[in-house]
Amino acid sequence: MRGVRVGVTVVLALAALAPPVAAQRAEPLPKQLEGVGITEHPGARVPLDLEFAAEDGRPLRLSQVISGSKPVILTLNYYRCPMLCGLLLSGLLDGLKQLPWTPGKEFEIVTVSIDPLETPKLAMLKKESYLTDYGRPGAAGGWHFLTGKEATIKALTGAVGFGYRYDEERQQYAHPAGIFLLTPDGRVARVLYGVVFEPKTLKLGLTEAGEGKIGSTTDQALLFCYHYDANAGRYVVAASNFMRLGGAATALVVGIWLMTAWRRGAHSHTHMRPETHVSRR
Repeated sequence: MRGVRVGVTVVLALAALAPPVAAQRAEPLPKQLEGVGITEHPGARVPLDLEFAAEDGRPLRLSQVISGSKPVILTLNYYRCPMLCGLLLSGLLDGLKQLPWTPGKEFEIVTVSIDPLETPKLAMLKKESYLTDYGRPGAAGGWHFLTGKEATIKALTGAVGFGYRYDEERQQYAHPAGIFLLTPDGRVARVLYGVVFEPKTLKLGLTEAGEGKIGSTTDQALLFCYHYDANAGRYVVAASNFMRLGGAATALVVGIWLMTAWRRGAHSHTHMRPETHVSRR
């Protein structure tokens, strides 16, 4: 029976990893996947008054961790997930390890369990496991593992468009794979799909979500040349922007050359002396 459950979990995981366009197929989805997926709500605001339980059991409102000062990575998982959630969080961790930024300093991470039966103790065990693997001093204060009541969880998942369902027969959740990048004031800026998150994609995504509050001038400039390709799952070169940037650079160079030539010509004209003719007697 255990082998059957693992097999079904693999099927659900592979289906959840399919790109968003898969939802447009004509054939019906398996019953286990009805209503499962991410419906993007760009600009939607997360209800910041929702109250969850922190890893130590204390009540915690989302407004305490989404406070308006830093962009936020929001992940929706459950801690007893046999496969997909572990793959997603491990993939996120692999990408984070290659970033110079640390949760709690440049950005926040909020991981919320979609299972209302899970406890803060279980959340704490998961947090300790991932932070030990992360090995980044100071990250504990910026990566929050939360649990909550069903109504609260539904309010959050509904706001960001995260569709999931509980399979009574197998006692598992079917859910999609993806993370949400939120602006400092809690609006959905971007959804990154899958379980592998490239460092460049995370960095540009956080820079974009940060609205100028995170990232260097170079990072901000790169956003002009890159755009997020949902099918590719990463930021790719925006050819039109690159061409416009190249054209502007060319025009600037030509303008500087013409200005320099004009100034040289004017300077030479100013210092020219008329010829002096000496008549002989």
